[in-house]
Amino acid sequence: MKTYIKSISLVAATAIIILSMAMKPKPKKVIFFGDSITQAGVKGNGYINLLKKTLDSSKFQLIGAGIGGNKVYDLYLRMEDDVLNKKPDLVFIYVGINDVWHKLGAKTGTDYDKYLKFYQALINKIQANGSKVVLCTPTVIGEKKNNANEVDADLNKYAEGVRGLAVKNNLPLCDLRKAFVDYENANNTEDKEKGVLTTDRVHLNDAGNKLVADTMLPFIK
Repeated sequence: MKTYIKSISLVAATAIIILSMAMKPKPKKVIFFGDSITQAGVKGNGYINLLKKTLDSSKFQLIGAGIGGNKVYDLYLRMEDDVLNKKPDLVFIYVGINDVWHKLGAKTGTDYDKYLKFYQALINKIQANGSKVVLCTPTVIGEKKNNANEVDADLNKYAEGVRGLAVKNNLPLCDLRKAFVDYENANNTEDKEKGVLTTDRVHLNDAGNKLVADTMLPFIK
């Protein structure tokens, strides 16, 4: 009789554990899809690591999916493995620096119309997979103020294109370009080319990573 009661109790306890696990909500999966800036986001004081420290890990799982040198069509080609198959709840698309930057030198950048077409294709595929999307404008290639950097005109054009896609698709816009320009106007008193938010005009220092993390945080919460 005692053995029978113990067996019943064990089954009941197991059922309660299984039920509580089933009822406990899974953490929301957030993927940051981008280039070397995002690849570095999971290292040291990278922006993704900063967000991890801010958010409750039982509620949010943050995943970096950045590869150095990537342009928008590179993201499209690896989207299946790096985003769609992971079934994220939310995806930040943060790409465009190399599409503009690589127009210099080797001339392997991405034409504006193709950039927008590939960006729209990313949106379509990710949404069709059941994920929410946040669009991010590209940041800086040089930190001088008043559009004095070599490719500021192109960066402004591509950023404006992303803003247009956000309106067209009724999607949230994380306007990193604006955040960086505003920060430089307020804080780059010596009009430096680098060293305020970046280490080399492009890749982020601690202040740059913090600015990206702070700008993205409201979209996750």
